Amino acid sequence: MRRVIARHLTVLFIVTLSPFVWADKLTVYAASSMTNAINALAQSYTQQSGVDVTTVFGGSASLARQVYQGAPADVFISANERWVEYLIEQDITSNDAISVIAKNQLVVVSKHRSQPDHTFSVSEAQSWIHALGGGRLAIGMPTSVPAGIYAKQSLESVGVWEYLKTRLAPLSNVRQVLAMVERGETPLGVVYKTDALLSPEIEVLATFDSGSHDAIVYPLVKLSQSKSSQQFVEFVLSNEGQRLLQTYGFEAIDTKSKQ
Repeated sequence: MRRVIARHLTVLFIVTLSPFVWADKLTVYAASSMTNAINALAQSYTQQSGVDVTTVFGGSASLARQVYQGAPADVFISANERWVEYLIEQDITSNDAISVIAKNQLVVVSKHRSQPDHTFSVSEAQSWIHALGGGRLAIGMPTSVPAGIYAKQSLESVGVWEYLKTRLAPLSNVRQVLAMVERGETPLGVVYKTDALLSPEIEVLATFDSGSHDAIVYPLVKLSQSKSSQQFVEFVLSNEGQRLLQTYGFEAIDTKSKQ
């Protein structure tokens, strides 16, 4: 009997005195282009709240499908509105649970100092052909990856898509595009400005006009009703959270805006 009582007392002691055993947890699924920024936000939020944050990064399409299939995400951050709309259509979420947290720009990049000294123009087919040489243009998959969808829109808008569509190296997320260019496996790539800023190996050749593609926004979806989920959303939208995003090159948004 004494052993039974002692065992129960030990369990009670662990339950009541060990915050690490029962600490609140939060799982954030986010587009790969936000990897560094979200990791910084998660670290800061954990320091302030004590909530342990697990981050999962990947292509927005892949993550949205995982959420639909029941992945244990508390928060999902997409690199475009399309995959959030997909979750709304599947009755996974609603507009009330969505907040736009950041904006971005689309740029053409090459490996630093790899391009010959000439003026590059996104609207001139000859400029692309000259810069590509015999290589390919790395972009996200233009049918599903947000960065690839934006890239196709811009290339169509400036009139060079027909020249380039057979010379693509489509990839499953924008960080793979960046890595391909960094390694010199493709002479050019189309990525977000924030990705280009992260790499000393990368040179920005041109920035697409914002009117050439849909607005590049990052919708955040609160998938659970937990207190930590709501607090995390509020932190990301706070002045401190927005400043952190800006340090990684993202553009600030109106914190009252909703999709």
